[in-house]
Amino acid sequence: MSSHNNSPLNPLPPVVAALAVLIIGIEVVFQLGARSGFFGPGAVGWRLEAVQRYAFSSDIFGWMLSNGRWPLEHVIRFLSYAFIHVSFTQALFAGVMVLALGKMVGEVFSQVAVLMVFVSGTVIGALAYGLLVETPIPLIGAFPGAYALIGAFTYLLWLRLGQLGERQTRAFSLIGLLMGIQLVFGLLFGSQPDWIADLSGFVSGFVLSVFVSPGGLRRMRDRMRHR
Repeated sequence: MSSHNNSPLNPLPPVVAALAVLIIGIEVVFQLGARSGFFGPGAVGWRLEAVQRYAFSSDIFGWMLSNGRWPLEHVIRFLSYAFIHVSFTQALFAGVMVLALGKMVGEVFSQVAVLMVFVSGTVIGALAYGLLVETPIPLIGAFPGAYALIGAFTYLLWLRLGQLGERQTRAFSLIGLLMGIQLVFGLLFGSQPDWIADLSGFVSGFVLSVFVSPGGLRRMRDRMRHR
């Protein structure tokens, strides 16, 4: 008989909780700073200053690429942009996505693998944004990393459907729905180029999961042997 002391809820993976705390915590600091009486008058501009110093910029990336110079203060933008958001609503939505998807992926993947998926999606998303988009609009927000977790979840679902003998393309329903929603919003309110970073993050998460999922390398070797 199972113990009555067992929790009915699965524990949240620590790495996922840490990511969510960073995303929401930084936004809370910005919100408090916007109220000048809390941290002082200088705190009102903290968000704008963070965007200038830590957001990913296609222009800065182009300069680094053209000159072959990669100062740390700009290289860090490939990752730091994920923890800056336009508003509390955006940060909350991103944090909830990371919590929900990170929990599902973290129940199968190791802690390190979950972090690798999020970080790779964030970096690859920024890289794609810098290479494919010519815009002065900086890239901010945790969504490319969250979409990478969607990619990992899609891979797990893809494997599961294959084991059940069902149509594996159903695994891509979630990303199809999200991209469809972005398309509708783009038609209604104007398109934003950040969807390229989101989609690149998804692809990164899906591909990386082939290697970092439990037994992933073994499955890959088996497939190569049978070709």
